[in-house]
Amino acid sequence: MKKLESIREFYETRYQWIPDDLRDNFGHFNVFPLQSPAIGVGAKPLPYGRREWYNIVLVFGGGTLLCSGNQFPVKKQAIVFTNPYTPFGWKERNLITRGYYCLFNEQFLKKDKRIINFLPFKTETTPFYELTSAEAVKAEKLFLRMSKEITSNYEHKYDIAKLLVEELLHLTMKSKSFNVESPRIQRASESLTIRFLELLERQFPIEEKFQSINLLTASSFANHLHVHVNYLNKAIKETTEKTTTQIIKERIAQEAKTLIRHTRWNFSEIAYSLGFKEVTHFNNFFKKVTKLTPTQYRNI
Repeated sequence: MKKLESIREFYETRYQWIPDDLRDNFGHFNVFPLQSPAIGVGAKPLPYGRREWYNIVLVFGGGTLLCSGNQFPVKKQAIVFTNPYTPFGWKERNLITRGYYCLFNEQFLKKDKRIINFLPFKTETTPFYELTSAEAVKAEKLFLRMSKEITSNYEHKYDIAKLLVEELLHLTMKSKSFNVESPRIQRASESLTIRFLELLERQFPIEEKFQSINLLTASSFANHLHVHVNYLNKAIKETTEKTTTQIIKERIAQEAKTLIRHTRWNFSEIAYSLGFKEVTHFNNFFKKVTKLTPTQYRNI
């Protein structure tokens, strides 16, 4: 299985550029049509592995989804939901005649995690749903509206994109193929990883100076999740290829960047909000993770 693919690598590999919101550690959303050489004659399989973003794919014609050791062949048209914790790939992409996909990261959702709490993303049911022709037409129209909106200059276009994603989710859950009794494909390690990440993300974003996160270590998360820390560490490593501590530090550093760049708080206030008792500890942490001091980062 290939290593975890980051959203930055996705853009560098396929488009040789990185969107500005990714450079600034903002949330990201985008939508694309499926085109040659990814589909159609001569298309190669998509390697099996994990991607660090959420994904919705609508395909017509054929192809086979590989997900968590299962295979899901497309009969006529299907919609697929994937998350960062479950490996997937595609084979027989040469049989896909057309399609669309949208991708987004968790930062894009900010505090409102409603979208990824729907069952198709939680993988408590299978991630694959065969649609009727009428359902597929409706889904295609939603993707086309999504594409039109995000290429517009409308100030709230990404709010509309979220609403259209929700429409896709509701369309799917109302479809004839959706069945809440579908077999679970989620492994215990994936389930625990999702619970850990949801608990971590619940502490953010920091919006007021008096806020302060209090879950800072693998042990503190393990206690809240009622598991042994060694079991948590093993599950996280197996699912994400990162350590629990590494993920916690990366998320704190990401929030630190946002607060440094987009607030006028002093570094003592930022340090407190991120759980550091001393500003010097925060400064040392930030430099170790980013290779820059907080002052250098604010002045970039």
